[in-house]
Amino acid sequence: MLHWQWPWAILIALAACVLIGLMVRMIDAHRHGAPPEATVFDIDDDLKTDEGARMLRLWRRWNRAAAVLAVLALVTMAALAGRPARVAAEDERSGSRDIVLCLDVSGSTLPYDQQVIATYRTLISHFKGERIGLSIFNSTSRTVFPLTDDYAMAARQLEHADDLLRGVETQDDIDKMSAQQYQQVSDWLAGTQNRKNATSLIGDGLVSCAAMLPGFTYGGTQADQSRDASIVLATDNVVSGTQTYTLAQALDLTGKAGITVDGLFSGPSQSDHDEATEQMRTLIEQHHGTFLLQSDGDSVADLVRAIDRRQISAVDEASQADWTDAPGWWTLAIAVLLAGWLIVAWRLRR
Repeated sequence: MLHWQWPWAILIALAACVLIGLMVRMIDAHRHGAPPEATVFDIDDDLKTDEGARMLRLWRRWNRAAAVLAVLALVTMAALAGRPARVAAEDERSGSRDIVLCLDVSGSTLPYDQQVIATYRTLISHFKGERIGLSIFNSTSRTVFPLTDDYAMAARQLEHADDLLRGVETQDDIDKMSAQQYQQVSDWLAGTQNRKNATSLIGDGLVSCAAMLPGFTYGGTQADQSRDASIVLATDNVVSGTQTYTLAQALDLTGKAGITVDGLFSGPSQSDHDEATEQMRTLIEQHHGTFLLQSDGDSVADLVRAIDRRQISAVDEASQADWTDAPGWWTLAIAVLLAGWLIVAWRLRR
């Protein structure tokens, strides 16, 4: 459907073109209206020949063509000044769900974190409209990127982390690292080890991840949450040092605030059934979360389905229509007409 957002601009532009044309015509008539003061050579006799008449007819055709092209170009420019528009209809899908990826980067989990990052990358490929964020922790926490729906940026950050952590999976990998690679890993982990004699403070790390969610307060309730919220916690549940919050206490806080925490075990497969692993599984499932082992082949799909099942009001779909500028064909028409006019003008000068 054709529509102009500034129709008044077309009238103004056309009026300006007509006014300029009249002024040019008046000036031209005034210039040539006075009788000649001297006798000039008359070429009418020469034009009465066949060749002269043919050349005159050709010149007049080219002149008319130039005038027509100029008028069409001016009219098209006037139409473009009115901002031609088209209807842009699209289905918008907005999520009301926030998901924080919470990663333990202590020494015991670091060799396995590359697998966790790969899982995170697979997870976000299933999301659409949700906001996601990433926080890493050891004795203290650092936000890698805050809650965002810019999946391209999130994917780049996770890909960067994947590349870095690929070099720390074994001691041999670490020994082969260059000084530059070692510094890059150190820079990425900066801010996560600011307390002495303490590593992998899991409860504190989980509370820090929860603090990224809007509406979360220490001791807050679910009523304070305006959006559905989840945390995907990846750790081996091996604590070294004194925590402010134990994992159980942190889960109580998040549960009271209406935040569901899913657990992803980040450790060797030999530890899948250790006491720390089983304790983590029990605590996560007691707080209505999903616990997954890296060795589970269907873990990512299970986690995505679990998050979807818990969705409260995560998706709002709406069809919206609006006018959007559509200058494309009009601009092309002006370019073609001006190019044609330049060619005709060049031909007339010859």
